[in-house]
Amino acid sequence: MSKRLGWFLAGGLLVALLLAGVASNFASGSPDGLDAAARQGCTFGADGEITGGTCMLQREQGHQLAGGPLAGYRIKGIHNDFLATGLSGVLGVLITFAVGGGVFWLARRRTPGKP
Repeated sequence: MSKRLGWFLAGGLLVALLLAGVASNFASGSPDGLDAAARQGCTFGADGEITGGTCMLQREQGHQLAGGPLAGYRIKGIHNDFLATGLSGVLGVLITFAVGGGVFWLARRRTPGKP
């Protein structure tokens, strides 16, 4: 790997870590496009519970990993919301970078006769 490529990858990783660790805490809590579409047709009370109407959200089920260590975009057991969300984002970036790097390492072209 060339020195320039290494610096480029390190810079990209640093930017991704900063965005995941800091900017993730400022993401909107409003429903995204899919959530907004799933809510259409229902009315909601002040607590967010469905009070009437018919919509896709009424058929929502719990996820199998809802109790997992990174469920809800936060690290379970950390009671500071800013820290739990930021660390979850950083961990997600590191896992994604490691898996992606591993896939590229395995898929790279090798010259015949060299392991």
